[in-house]
Amino acid sequence: MTERLLQFIWQFQYFNRQQLFTVNGELLQIIFAGEWNTNQGPDFKQARIKINETLWAGEVELHINASDWHKHRHTNDAHYNKVILHVVWQNDEAITDVQGNIIPTLELQNRVSNLLLNRYQNWMNQNNTIPCNADIATVSAITWQSWKERLLVERLEQKASHVGQLLLQTNNNWEEVFWRLLCRYFGAGANSEAFEQLATSLPVSILAKHKNQLQQIEALLLGQAGLLGKKFTTHYPLLLQREYDFLSKKYQLKPIAKAPVFLRMRPVNFPTVRLAQLAMLVHQSVHLFSKIKEANDVKTITGLLAVTANDFWNDHFQLDELSEHQPKKLGSQMINTLLINAAVPVLFAFGKYAAEPRYADKAIQWLEEISAEKNAIVKLFAQLQVEQKSAFDSQALLQLKQHYCDKKRCLECAVGNAVLKRW
Repeated sequence: MTERLLQFIWQFQYFNRQQLFTVNGELLQIIFAGEWNTNQGPDFKQARIKINETLWAGEVELHINASDWHKHRHTNDAHYNKVILHVVWQNDEAITDVQGNIIPTLELQNRVSNLLLNRYQNWMNQNNTIPCNADIATVSAITWQSWKERLLVERLEQKASHVGQLLLQTNNNWEEVFWRLLCRYFGAGANSEAFEQLATSLPVSILAKHKNQLQQIEALLLGQAGLLGKKFTTHYPLLLQREYDFLSKKYQLKPIAKAPVFLRMRPVNFPTVRLAQLAMLVHQSVHLFSKIKEANDVKTITGLLAVTANDFWNDHFQLDELSEHQPKKLGSQMINTLLINAAVPVLFAFGKYAAEPRYADKAIQWLEEISAEKNAIVKLFAQLQVEQKSAFDSQALLQLKQHYCDKKRCLECAVGNAVLKRW
């Protein structure tokens, strides 16, 4: 038994409530178990109970052993003066308040199903990445839907918090914030940090001045990424070097400290290719965040992101190496990644910080229109027959896996709760 499990059992009243008596033999009726308190003080506030014929309103404190009351130094703590019931797993000591009156105590160790206890203990001890994997498919669609909605909003709130930090760094410049997010996810995992550093080093105000000159945009991006430092012999790389040399001096730019990596990466994901595609996006678009805010549907933004790098890259994955002819068009999977991780979070955050709920609602609607992601976590849930129709579902499942399953927060999970309460 753990104190958190005991709190869970009390919160949802998962114990035999027939013929309840305190340890002193007083008839006990629970009218309201109270509101779980995650701050200082007793575990549950605003509880209501009836002992014999007397109604009581106050607070409930829980412990594994009654004697933990002293170990936790509650005796002389004013926060515990309104405790009307002490709920314990094992009553090993009579506890009194500051006036010397015995605090009514309820012992639960003989009132909780062993099946529930064993199931929870198995979850905590097993090595499965999803503790309730054997039962997860049996949870009702209604429970899943409401839980996914809560998980998705929780995930978007976390992302909005990150957007808030970027707003502080950029003096509330939404275009700059979106630029940084966009670059981060153009980095495709291994290069996300490097690409975000690049975006920080190269503000949109500079890019806007050169957006009509594609080679200059490419030179700025590749140069800031530290990818123009080689000795090139062919025309186009030499042209980019000259452009970057001039522009870096003009704007006093320095390449980021750590250049993007190529190791263990498919050629289509090479940072050179991604930066060339990003350059084309900057070249073809203006005020991207404003366009996202104004767009009526996700297809409009998909069209903006469906760029192809300039013709030089048709025969190159790197600046100094020829390759088979292949136009470097941004693929649908990468576009969805940008939508899910950059466009949707910034739109949701704008709705939150500008007190415009319609933008947050639109962000959630877009996720329902985007295909579910393809990754190991999503595949794992699919194998367990958990439905995932769209990015709405896959984002919710990522939140579930990373913030609940991995941390074994089963007691705070609606799915875990649904399985446990059967026992």
